[in-house]
Amino acid sequence: MSATEIIFEITEDELDGGYCASALGYGIHTQGDSLEEIRRNVKEAVDCYFDDTMPRPKVIRLHFVRDELLVA
Repeated sequence: MSATEIIFEITEDELDGGYCASALGYGIHTQGDSLEEIRRNVKEAVDCYFDDTMPRPKVIRLHFVRDELLVA
């Protein structure tokens, strides 16, 4: 993981709907009801986490994870 990039794993919330996001290697978590909202909330969460004394990532990568079940 590069210091200039932060990666978020995005999953769909099966029970309540919407999306959950967790940063890999950082204690940053957020959620949103739509893709637009999760993108906005991820940016806001990164802004809140990194203060002026910390090097900020230049790129936020969203990695969408989707589980799919097949009947055998």
